[in-house]
Amino acid sequence: MITSQMVKELRERTGAGMMDCKKALTETNGDLDKAVDFLREKGLAAAAKKAGRVAAEGVVESYIHGGGRIGVLVEINCETDFVAKTDDFKGLARDIAMQIAAANPSYVRREEVPAEIVEHEREVLRAQALNEGKPANIVEKMIVGRVEKYYKEVCLLEQGFIKDPDKTINQLINETIAKIGENISIRRFTRYQLGEGIEKKSNDFAAEVMAAVQS
Repeated sequence: MITSQMVKELRERTGAGMMDCKKALTETNGDLDKAVDFLREKGLAAAAKKAGRVAAEGVVESYIHGGGRIGVLVEINCETDFVAKTDDFKGLARDIAMQIAAANPSYVRREEVPAEIVEHEREVLRAQALNEGKPANIVEKMIVGRVEKYYKEVCLLEQGFIKDPDKTINQLINETIAKIGENISIRRFTRYQLGEGIEKKSNDFAAEVMAAVQS
């Protein structure tokens, strides 16, 4: 028999909804540990449902690399102050800050990229394709693919995770949502690089961060 106390305990451990907890306990014959695993396995599918929930708590995480040569501030939100203080959430915030330092994105998500910048990128890509001698009838298809690649380079959520390039940052966030049971959102970030905009000898600090993380 599934009791209200069992449902309450599972909710406290996973942050999942009452009906989801009751279903998980029913599917696992009241085994609490198995029910936790059940919810986590279903968590990625449920992450989209959580995306609409208000995430107003969280942290502003900082990361400084190379004795102050690169600095990052990033605001990452969750639903409760309790989750914001957990090791899982703090670890995610740290990883995201290091990602920004290493991969130098320009935007959080593709919807933030101004239309005029996307159109300019399309024109540059169109000219490149034509200069490569590609037939006009396939140039547009090539542009679509190259614009997608552009998004993956400049949008944080679409970048490959520096610790696991086969996984995007968006997938990393969804995995954490599944684990903690709350919506998570990256709101904004700022990245500073020493001497940026000043003409001087080039230093690939981003590559240094990448190497440090992967070592």
